[in-house]
Amino acid sequence: MATIRIFRHYIPTAFLYLAVLEGVFFFLAFEWAVAIRFWESDPATVASVQPVWPKAIVFSLTLVLSMAGMGLYERRTRDGFEGLLLRAMASFALSLVPLAVIFYLAPELFLGRGALAIAYSISLLGLVLTRGLFLRLGDQPMLKRRVLVLGTGRKAALITRYRRSSDMRELHLVGFARMGDAEEQVDPERILEIDSPLAEYVTDHDIDEIVVAVDDRRRGLPVDEILDCKMSGVDVVDLLSFFERELGKIKLDVLDPSWMFLSDGFRGGAVRAYLKRLFDLTLALVLLPLLLPFMLVVAIAVFVEGGFRGPILYRQVRVGENGRPFRIVKFRSMRTDAEKDGAQWASRNDARVTRVGGIIRKVRLDELPQIFNVLRGNMSFVGPRPERPEFVEQLAEKILYYNERHRVKPGLTGWAQVCYQYGSSEEDAFEKLQYDLYYVKNYSLLLDLMILVQTVEVVLMGKGAH
Repeated sequence: MATIRIFRHYIPTAFLYLAVLEGVFFFLAFEWAVAIRFWESDPATVASVQPVWPKAIVFSLTLVLSMAGMGLYERRTRDGFEGLLLRAMASFALSLVPLAVIFYLAPELFLGRGALAIAYSISLLGLVLTRGLFLRLGDQPMLKRRVLVLGTGRKAALITRYRRSSDMRELHLVGFARMGDAEEQVDPERILEIDSPLAEYVTDHDIDEIVVAVDDRRRGLPVDEILDCKMSGVDVVDLLSFFERELGKIKLDVLDPSWMFLSDGFRGGAVRAYLKRLFDLTLALVLLPLLLPFMLVVAIAVFVEGGFRGPILYRQVRVGENGRPFRIVKFRSMRTDAEKDGAQWASRNDARVTRVGGIIRKVRLDELPQIFNVLRGNMSFVGPRPERPEFVEQLAEKILYYNERHRVKPGLTGWAQVCYQYGSSEEDAFEKLQYDLYYVKNYSLLLDLMILVQTVEVVLMGKGAH
């Protein structure tokens, strides 16, 4: 299986096909549920529930989006069949919330609890079948893209670190080919002895893609043979583009500076900025009335725990778009003297976090006031998480390209947040920057929507909360 690129974001075709297949099955499940529920009903009753297809579409889309929100269409998910089943049941329960809102706003789409229960039951049965088939067929060699890596040195060895089945599910690494006299850092058993011309070997072994991963391209790279493969229809990619596609990040430890300005992406412009701002304002105005009751409950809890005194909100300077500082607003989740010794990273089981703070941080309720930062325009719903100036200065000195993450507005959530754990060290900041640069390079409204949907899993599963 390959990946396709939609608005510069790579999407595995296997999961895209799976989402379409399950969406169609959920649509049919709803139709079958109506037929079963009203099997012996009189014609007038049957006519009253027609047409069924708009309701089936709403049901199907809601289920697929809920499943996406629970990580069921992500290749990073490493759950077995039992774990996937638990996630599926959780996503079905989650889908009841948006369906209830839709039925309230559009009562004509509501069919009845009996038919809905039957539709859910059939859908769950179909999901068990499709997922079982997907897990069984997903590891079949015939469905995987056969990849040959040119190089056996440091860069090539990086690929072997990401060979868990969930990291590169659609690939089969045929092996590594020696290029020149570079030092070998790949397992000798995986190094291929290629005695024939490269194009001939590629044809004989059904190679679909070649990854150029040599440490020094000026030494021993068979340009003519690689060109012959390329002209014969074999995909040829460099190591950085390979990692960008497969891992959704820009690998800084192999980054060639010229790649940054020669590759596609990193596009801005007034139209993109306007559309993103319009998206943020629309979503903020829709969500604000729904979030206000939760914000009121959290505010009361923080105020009561503070002995009916002390601040409820916490304001802190962060670095925003183009390096401009702004004040972020959050519910206070730490003691008022949390930084009496100066700025410091939050840590797991941080003793400075209050009891209420531990709860609201776990489910990200402390972040809710940042919707007002979005309305003011110094934040977006999606973007790199804003850091404090003290940390930015420190990290920019040690991590190359760190300030490039400030090319876009910071966000309430981001690509790094859904792909990586909570960052509380320089090493974590380095890892998260690779995802942030991917977002800056490949930003689109589609990617924003995907990140917002996947954030549901981060919140409900408490991923990375400190």
